[in-house]
Amino acid sequence: MMNHHKQRLAGVFAPVVTPFQGEVPDLDALAFNLRKLRQTSLTGFLALGSNGEAKSLTEEERLLVLEVFAQEKGDKVVMVGTGYESTKETIDKSHIATQMGFDYISVLTPHYHAKQLDGAALLRYYERIAEAVAAPVLLYNAPQFAGGVQIPLKTIVELASYPNIAGIKDSSAAGPGRFLAEIDPDEDFSVLAGSIDSFYSSLHLGASGGVLSLANVVPEACVEVYNLFLQGMYDRARELSAGLIRLNQSVSGAWGVAGVKAAMDLIGLRGGRPREPLMPVPAEAIAQIKQALISEGFLVASL
Repeated sequence: MMNHHKQRLAGVFAPVVTPFQGEVPDLDALAFNLRKLRQTSLTGFLALGSNGEAKSLTEEERLLVLEVFAQEKGDKVVMVGTGYESTKETIDKSHIATQMGFDYISVLTPHYHAKQLDGAALLRYYERIAEAVAAPVLLYNAPQFAGGVQIPLKTIVELASYPNIAGIKDSSAAGPGRFLAEIDPDEDFSVLAGSIDSFYSSLHLGASGGVLSLANVVPEACVEVYNLFLQGMYDRARELSAGLIRLNQSVSGAWGVAGVKAAMDLIGLRGGRPREPLMPVPAEAIAQIKQALISEGFLVASL
């Protein structure tokens, strides 16, 4: 039975990081970060995404992380990453997230057997998940995290008409521009940019928001780009966006999640080290991140 949960998803979301203390997730640090972030203007959070290092967590650790989100989310909308290699496991993990009361599931493409995962296979994968799971489904297109697997344009357009497929987060290098013009506006299919680099241009093309790693660091500035755009103040939105893109080059652009965590440490949140084999940002690069935060007006230079 297909579910009917479609409603427009809009605003700015932070793909929340998972802090570690030695070899284990630091749940107290995660709770601290969520309490700070829930006081911001963000619409919500993504739990267990690529910035959350979900693929580096054990099953038990993922559940512990989700329990912290359940306790600390406040009134924020929470989407949970539940994409696995098999349809069965994705459905099983999506049921758990739904039973815990989370709002959306975000489903990355399977990718281990990349050559066989064509449009027909991905269509079937997402159809079966949407039919089986009560929570609305977000497609997650991120070839850089998925062995180069990209959801074909034709498949996205087809899935957009499904009642329980609410939208897509697109983190591809091209951004969501390749399919925004093809989506029927009547479908209530929400398109979220997956990077600050494509966020402002995607809003102009019809995107309804973004899931932005930089929202862990400067959430209010990311929301301000969105609000200025909605108010038609395009010059100010473009200028602020350009500053955030410059900042992002030193943070996530250069260092991925390790850079996001280092920037969080600099502004008083608890980022810490990524889990190995990912390496922390070297000291000289942390100095560059600090300088970028100062240059863009997000950190005051110490005397």
